[in-house]
Amino acid sequence: MEMTNSELAQRVVALLAQGQFAQVEAMMAESLKPFMYEGQLATTWRTLEQQLGAFQSQLSVHTVQTPQANVEVVSCAFAQTSFDINLAFNPQQQIISLTATPAGTVEQQANLQYEAPAYAIVDRFTEHEVLVGSDEWALPGTLTLPTGTGPFPAVVLVHGSGPNDRDETIPPNKPFRDLAWGLASNGIAVLRYDKRTKAHAAQIAPLISTFTVRQEVIEDALLALDLLRTRPEIDHGQIFILGHSLGGYLLPRIMSAPEASTVRGAIIMAGSARPLEDIILDQMTYIASLSQQTPEQQQHLEELARKVARVKDPGLTPATPTTDLPLNVSAAYWLDLRGYHPEEVARQLPPPLLILQAENDYQVTQADLHIWQQALGRRANVTFKTYPNLHHLFMPSEPGHKATPAAYTIASHVVPEVINDISAWIIHPPSPSP
Repeated sequence: MEMTNSELAQRVVALLAQGQFAQVEAMMAESLKPFMYEGQLATTWRTLEQQLGAFQSQLSVHTVQTPQANVEVVSCAFAQTSFDINLAFNPQQQIISLTATPAGTVEQQANLQYEAPAYAIVDRFTEHEVLVGSDEWALPGTLTLPTGTGPFPAVVLVHGSGPNDRDETIPPNKPFRDLAWGLASNGIAVLRYDKRTKAHAAQIAPLISTFTVRQEVIEDALLALDLLRTRPEIDHGQIFILGHSLGGYLLPRIMSAPEASTVRGAIIMAGSARPLEDIILDQMTYIASLSQQTPEQQQHLEELARKVARVKDPGLTPATPTTDLPLNVSAAYWLDLRGYHPEEVARQLPPPLLILQAENDYQVTQADLHIWQQALGRRANVTFKTYPNLHHLFMPSEPGHKATPAAYTIASHVVPEVINDISAWIIHPPSPSP
């Protein structure tokens, strides 16, 4: 007899608790497998137990209707607290979504619409659906236009890592919608779009062995700039680009492309400057430090360190198995980033830069900011701004403490100071370097 989706969800959680990650991967829809492979599942589950304590038991399962799908919520007891494992299935009963959230989060999100921050004055702007690009990789997006005749200064938003939507949604928060609505309220047009890895996951899956940041981020950011240049409402001499996290790390590479030669300036929000593999190891080491480590968890960190060393090995080739590399990401991806130093590339770019850093950020830290400052601190048209008591999403964090992953689950908004600083800089940017 075929299992119900609720029974199937309980089966998946049991497999996760038993460490049977390969079996869970085999139950994934093809569109999800590039992002929920065995190694990633193992890493995520170990991280969860590091934060919450050892898994103890399943408590209950119930179905929540959401606009996207019916979600099976499996409530679980861990040593320190309860937590929900949430699964959605397609008609073939393949997993199309797998998340872990604090108890009751899915229900809250299903019943909670986005509440605009106070700085978003909705009668000051309108939103228009657009397509970024015109080929098989075309991406749905939103152009937020201030009311009035224009032409308006405009900014493209470039996401962080992972298959982000146009709002860079990290439930229950939508930092890119905050930025779009806040900036548009101040007279600045904003273009945001779904990331290629979200909109076209199934088409990417067969190409994953040769996939790089060029396909993941750079090509689409350049196409977004092209789109703005076709719009009569936009001041084509006042187009900017903003990159958050991975988007900030790659912003100098985007700006180096000929298609970006007329960009007026760029904003880097929590952009890393250290090698990506080092960032991953530091993040995992910090997360592991938040709870008492088991021998298995220490072994996992040591294995990750060996994989990071493999990325740096001169003997790395496109044929190196993904299982030997961090997050099971292909060798092509790592080779493409080898030797990339964003601060050195930025040093050669004349447009002005605004570099923003949240002081409680554990993902991109003061170490990254110092690299940017050392390379660019003497340039008159590079502006630095740091924000105390904010985490990676530029939302409030516990004062005086480095944030933890749990901070992202607290509903909040990008703070008004950040919106105002970006707005003022776009409206009156410094001059380009000679």
